[in-house]
Amino acid sequence: MHKMRLFNRSLSLFLPGRVLKPWCKCISSTWTFHAAAGPADLNRFVARTKTCGELRSADVGQEVTLCGWIQYQRQGLFVVLRDFQGLTQILIPQDETDSPLKKILCDTPVESVVRVTGKVVSRPPGQANPRIPTGEIEVKAETAEVLNSCKKLPFEMKDFMKKNEALRMQYRYLDLRSFQLQHNLRLRSQMVMRMREYLCNCYGFVDVETPTLFKRTPGGAKEFVVPSREPGKFYSLPQSPQQFKQLLMIGGLDRYFQVARCYRDEGSKPDRQPEFTQIDIEMSFVDQAGIQALIEGLLQYSWPKEKGSLEIPFPSISYSEALALYGTDKPDTRFGMKIVDVSHVLSNVEAGFLQKSLSGPEGTVKAICIPQGARHLQNKDLESLRELAKSQFNQEIMHFILRSDGTVKSQLSRYLNEEQKLELIRTAQASTDDVVLLAAGAHKKVCSALGKMRLESADLLEEKGVALRDSSAFHFWWVVDFPLFLLNEENPTKLESAHHPFTAPLPSDEHLLYTEPAKVRGQHYDLVLNGSEIGGGSIRIHSAKQQRFILQSVLKEDSELLSHLLEALESGAPPHGGIALGLDRLICLIVGAPSIRDVIAFPKSLKGRDLMSSAPDYLTPEELEPYHIQVSWPSVQAEASSN
Repeated sequence: MHKMRLFNRSLSLFLPGRVLKPWCKCISSTWTFHAAAGPADLNRFVARTKTCGELRSADVGQEVTLCGWIQYQRQGLFVVLRDFQGLTQILIPQDETDSPLKKILCDTPVESVVRVTGKVVSRPPGQANPRIPTGEIEVKAETAEVLNSCKKLPFEMKDFMKKNEALRMQYRYLDLRSFQLQHNLRLRSQMVMRMREYLCNCYGFVDVETPTLFKRTPGGAKEFVVPSREPGKFYSLPQSPQQFKQLLMIGGLDRYFQVARCYRDEGSKPDRQPEFTQIDIEMSFVDQAGIQALIEGLLQYSWPKEKGSLEIPFPSISYSEALALYGTDKPDTRFGMKIVDVSHVLSNVEAGFLQKSLSGPEGTVKAICIPQGARHLQNKDLESLRELAKSQFNQEIMHFILRSDGTVKSQLSRYLNEEQKLELIRTAQASTDDVVLLAAGAHKKVCSALGKMRLESADLLEEKGVALRDSSAFHFWWVVDFPLFLLNEENPTKLESAHHPFTAPLPSDEHLLYTEPAKVRGQHYDLVLNGSEIGGGSIRIHSAKQQRFILQSVLKEDSELLSHLLEALESGAPPHGGIALGLDRLICLIVGAPSIRDVIAFPKSLKGRDLMSSAPDYLTPEELEPYHIQVSWPSVQAEASSN
């Protein structure tokens, strides 16, 4: 089903040995980084001597100073202190002479910041707490100081994570105190650091910052615009550093990377934000196999140890094969329910609607089998699937159920003889109590609809307790051989770039560019993890003539917008290619978060708003005047009142 790339997997093929640092060694294609220093010193330069998560039985007898937030207080006997690393129980002395100390620790509000000095002691027998690493000890307080008292919060912190997301985003600085967000952000930081080590120290990449203020790029997503002081002229915030990284290759930098901030003026989704971060990479004199091997090594090197080992190389599947088997170019292969072609079974069935579908352009009948669907799905579930296919794809869905006595329950049954029924069951690989969904029509629409049904069915089964997708499994796939161009949905006579206008065609399809461009495949590759696209890249066009032809003749775009790039391509541009990994989405999948907003420190809401600071905000006419902008205030007021 899939193709495994057969080429030299030695990671050393990217860099001559003379560039490697003596502490960066490759053994059996697995990189080991030998740090110059030991564990991080978390207590240097600050007012504490220990963190709240590091004390153990071996520290009994030590005098320590801890700083943190009061997590909770109990009966005037002890308080629990929290910082970024963990919890420590603080024992409150009960002597009369220690009443000022007791008053501080008992009367100070929860979530106040305090500094406590005391001696580490063992907890009394039977009072150890095995649920926390510091559970065998406590600190007997000797002095305490309130560094900042907390006001009364609008909710209790222990219930904070149960609050709705809008409230959490409004009080994001409190949300950040939660263990889960702390864990997510620290894991993100660690992975980015490992990626820097791999790219810069092991393979000689150069970290280059590119501009945020740029100009409009033809095609692609909508861009945010920024006014300038020149009348009628605007900057655009880049969707990605695409043009800059190509210009860096033309400039001879050879290997570039950046942890890049990118911007798209689109509606937010659980896995999308108006501003996001990507690991942006470009190389000269590279082919698709080289980029893929680099990224596989990068992910293996930076992969969190607690998530297990990462096996490389990743399998590869073509765009057309992914669509035919999974109904999407982002296949989730953690479960089966693949699409199967049953056209040959139903080609002679005397049903008008089937014959009409099969006789149309690319006509086909396909199916997916929902295992044990009759046991777990109710009629309302099957009806919801049918309505979804109709509303999203204008596609009718039929179904049949294989009963325990071997008979088939379906509206289609009256059109089928026994031989056709048996062949349909065999082809769909159906067993007793399975539900088979069928769709007839044009190949792409049928596959897309069944691909959506496949995912929705999996959701329904899992809601009912069926274990289908392993949340601890990580299935990476390369999707390759995409079409270079797609038909524009609003104007089917016009072509648009499937990736972006800088992607080079496959050499074997290059001759079609000038005669049948819709049939050309591009040197574009996506990296998919568990059904989500986490990266995409391509080998770029390095010929100014070819780039100009695609812009002007195929895409009908104004090439003057890219005159700087076209001129650069005429100035000795090397063959080059690259990729960008979506950092937010990657971390989200690794930690199992429901949304990328849970792996970003200060995310935007679904409407692109910062609920904490109330951004975006209004500007006065006087503030807008230098930018030669006037706002239609009646429409603004109407918009404000609707919100």
